[in-house]
Amino acid sequence: QVQLVESGGGLVQAGGSLRLSCAASGRTFSPDKMGWFRQAPGKERVFVARVFWGDGGTYYDDSVKGRFTISRDVAKNTVYLQMNSLKPEDTAVYYCAGQSRFVGTYDYWGQGTQVTVSS
Repeated sequence: QVQLVESGGGLVQAGGSLRLSCAASGRTFSPDKMGWFRQAPGKERVFVARVFWGDGGTYYDDSVKGRFTISRDVAKNTVYLQMNSLKPEDTAVYYCAGQSRFVGTYDYWGQGTQVTVSS
């Protein structure tokens, strides 16, 4: 079983930056891809960004493209989300998730970390 632990959330003013981390532990960790999702109050959880574990290829939701950067450190079993130019609408609980090979959906999730952006 893989465990994911997010960190790095907090309160920041609009225009500021935060860096989220997601550390994986447990059985042999070799996902197909890792993703970040977020859930704002009263809304559904939505996709933010993903990175392929093997080649590092990335993909972003249009709402964060150009402001957020997802990356991974294979040696540390850690995925990051660098968030710049933060806006109040970025306020949400951010979740890290992993998708195992040959599985068609994200099959393990972290507990989430709160990001609050004040105007």
